[in-house]
Amino acid sequence: MFGSSIVLFRLFGFEVRVDLSWLVIAVLITWSLASGVFPVTFKGLTTTTYLVMGIAGAVGLFASVVFHELWHSLIARRFGLAITGITLFIFGGVSTMEDEPENPQVEFWMAAAGPLSSIVLGVIFFGVARLGRSLSWPLPVTGVLGYLAYLNVILAIFNLIPAFPLDGGRVLRSILWRSSGDLRRATRLASQIGSGFGLLLILAGVGVMITGNFVGGIWWVLIGMFLRGAAESSWQELQRRTALKGETVRQVMRADPVTVAPSVLVSDFVENYVYRYHYTLFPMVENGRLTGCVSTAEIRTVPRSEWGTRRVGELALACTEGNVIAPDTDALKLLQTMRRTGNTRLMVVERDRLVGIVTLKDLLSFIAVRLDLEG
Repeated sequence: MFGSSIVLFRLFGFEVRVDLSWLVIAVLITWSLASGVFPVTFKGLTTTTYLVMGIAGAVGLFASVVFHELWHSLIARRFGLAITGITLFIFGGVSTMEDEPENPQVEFWMAAAGPLSSIVLGVIFFGVARLGRSLSWPLPVTGVLGYLAYLNVILAIFNLIPAFPLDGGRVLRSILWRSSGDLRRATRLASQIGSGFGLLLILAGVGVMITGNFVGGIWWVLIGMFLRGAAESSWQELQRRTALKGETVRQVMRADPVTVAPSVLVSDFVENYVYRYHYTLFPMVENGRLTGCVSTAEIRTVPRSEWGTRRVGELALACTEGNVIAPDTDALKLLQTMRRTGNTRLMVVERDRLVGIVTLKDLLSFIAVRLDLEG
């Protein structure tokens, strides 16, 4: 669902990351508040004041979304679910779970925690704004506080819409799950509803553009497209988790890996390994033991004029948790490792012995076959 992200800080043990798309929306929100919302609502202030209010409003929105997602994460932790972090992206935020909730009750309370926290935060902002006005605080301060109160209520209302994967859609899924006893069926139906709601937003956006509000219509269309994509990706993610549940790396790995000796010249390695097998990473084995690995990334650092004299053993990468995995590791953990590290080709090692290679392609092929067989 997301692109590149950077880690900002840790909060209550959760890693808070920001997707690069958030930086774009932060600039747009600041500009919109400073040039549109605040000048219309609070007339007579200076351009600099509006800019500072816009920045404060954007920061307040950032903090509000983190607060919203933090409560999802805290409730998930309370019920024993592992949360790897919170990621802010172009249309909000998401708490990244390593697994699905174990029952409908956990799903319900996790989903409800977000909107409830936003309503509470909105009430707090409203109360502080009222207090500030009674104490004659500067208008820019009370204006931003009032805006954040309104924004949090809108955030809660929007998330309560029963369109998966919004919080309201997750509440709906918990109800469907409880009534049917089937998580997959409940997720499929909730995803279809979410996708349908996204389509309605797209059509509404087109209508708004036709009436003359092109920018506003574009935002409706973008949000609708995002919801449709998120609904479909959430359904696919559940299918992947279901297909891999209970399986181990041993089930999906290839037991006949192509290996290379440290003494092989770089030129021979390129010609007889890379061009022949079309892999990007090769395990390095000496005297039957795994000593590391070499990839095409290391080869690119060597000038072509030195390929005939340099040996791949000089370019070896050490075995780490990022490129090595045990054969009895849960296949879901394998998928999470690939996502976390970006490595799509891992060496399978048992007691310092190379027993296989597992790739993302192998994993996806296994998922496709199992879903095809089991419907």
